Amino acid sequence: MTEPAAFLNVANSLSGKRWQARPCDERQAQALTQGRGLPEIVGRVLAARGVTEDSCETFLNPTLKALLPDPSRFRDMDPAAERIARAIRDGEPVAVFGDYDVDGATSAALLRRFFRSLGADIRVYVPDRITEGYGPNAPALLRLKGEGVRLVVTVDCGISAFAALEAAAEAGLDVVVLDHHAAEPRLPPAVALVNPNRLDEDGAYRTLCAAGVTFITIVAINRVLRTTGFYRDRAEPNLMEWLDIVALGTVCDVVPLTGLNRALVAQGLKVMARRANPGLAALSDVAGVKEKPDAYHAGYVLGPRVNAGGRVGASDLGARLLSTDDPIEAMELAQRLEGHNAERRTIEQAVLDEALERVAAEAGRTTDLVFVTGVGWHPGVIGIVAARLKERYSRPACVVALEETADGTVIGKASGRSVRGVDLGAAVIAARQEGLLLAGGGHRMAAGFTVAGDKIDALRDFLHSRISEQVASAPLVPTLELDGALSVGGASVGLVTTLDKLGPYGTGNAEPRFAIADARIVRADVVGANHVRCILQGNDGARLKAIAFRALDSDMGQALLTGRGTPFHLAGVLRIDRWNGSEGVQLLIDDAAPARSA
Repeated sequence: MTEPAAFLNVANSLSGKRWQARPCDERQAQALTQGRGLPEIVGRVLAARGVTEDSCETFLNPTLKALLPDPSRFRDMDPAAERIARAIRDGEPVAVFGDYDVDGATSAALLRRFFRSLGADIRVYVPDRITEGYGPNAPALLRLKGEGVRLVVTVDCGISAFAALEAAAEAGLDVVVLDHHAAEPRLPPAVALVNPNRLDEDGAYRTLCAAGVTFITIVAINRVLRTTGFYRDRAEPNLMEWLDIVALGTVCDVVPLTGLNRALVAQGLKVMARRANPGLAALSDVAGVKEKPDAYHAGYVLGPRVNAGGRVGASDLGARLLSTDDPIEAMELAQRLEGHNAERRTIEQAVLDEALERVAAEAGRTTDLVFVTGVGWHPGVIGIVAARLKERYSRPACVVALEETADGTVIGKASGRSVRGVDLGAAVIAARQEGLLLAGGGHRMAAGFTVAGDKIDALRDFLHSRISEQVASAPLVPTLELDGALSVGGASVGLVTTLDKLGPYGTGNAEPRFAIADARIVRADVVGANHVRCILQGNDGARLKAIAFRALDSDMGQALLTGRGTPFHLAGVLRIDRWNGSEGVQLLIDDAAPARSA
């Protein structure tokens, strides 16, 4: 390995990004390798992620025993656990009101599995994305009350549902809120509101997703049941066997994989590998996952399929899949989700193409926010499209799907994704408080909102202003952070295997990215719809497989396809490539730059 500095000042990066060395304390890196048998490169990767000698052991071996907090440290946790435990003991009809994304589905499935393990059950209600929108709504809650439900537990939603929860309280329906989205000083009425992002929390666990909050709540409920003698004549459930569901929700909600989140995912992936959950096993089979699952499979293979029900199909399919114990039902649900996912991809591409055309039409307009609207866009895919736009332009992006209601008014349903350094959720909440939104909320990296058609221009200007204020103090410069530079021959199976021990990778624990120096393109072709596959050769004669996903129509993709014999510096992550029983290494290309004139 060589220092990355020699490859950082490329002025001709094909993506336009600046290559930057990930900050690393060299002394700390050396200290981390001493006495642990770790290669120097691993020490550098650890130090660049803030790992110290004191925290190294916990990082390398993240356990819940070391990192799971006492549930009672969270505001309202004790009354929440007491109320739910009382409902279980008394056999009260209970419903869980979930969001339609993976975090909501996993949270709802966790509660349902917990109730079923105690010989009870729980009604799962997931609102329809198109007709009901996000979060609790008064008609649904009152309908549940009319059906005999006495307690509703909201998961991954509820912290901003003032009108709906006020209607429930007036009707005598008890509600417990389990959420993680940004809260306001004023809270809606409820028996309890458990949320690590309440303003009266200390923020130590503010990065938990809803599945993490729900799991900790189940730990608290279980403790209440134990202390009140509920388990005197029955077996206590093993809560650890559901960590695969928690891991899925945590990875897919793109929260930092540090601290407790890291432990939940690391331990949950071990459970997932046992294939004990019929739904996850069926989904893995349908998706063609044959290897041991990791965070990539959770986030990019299984997650999108669980999400597909809420995006273009039945909103409760994901929660049903993850909570069923019937292998036949699991396979049927998994196949339905696979079909919905294929449909989602088609719809998503059409909306993305139109959104890109609209952004291009405003190419001369300097802005810190990508904000596009479209009539007839499917609300189920706008979140993914926003993420694609954010990736392409390295700016926060909001995508608004406009539709005309029965009374002739225009309503926009929107989803936004942000970049590091810009708190989009806070900007959306501020817009709601200004009266510019019918509903809205979120967190730093993602938000959703509903806006009246006649307020769209004012909203766009407001969000522009708020985000520009944040960017002014920390300008958005598209960068690609590198952990080092390698020759083609240095990208070995041994190196990748060692680096895999530092996973799970994700937000807050970025997968190591390296520059591959002075590699010539031996062969390049197109695979799939628009991926560019290459064979690289180094000055030492070594060869390396590489692929650039969704790159065919980009400058980088075209340069790779036409660059046979041309030397490039390439930046990307290394993965084990298993084929026909053998193992090699493949580079997933993030960026490229011509090394010199051929």
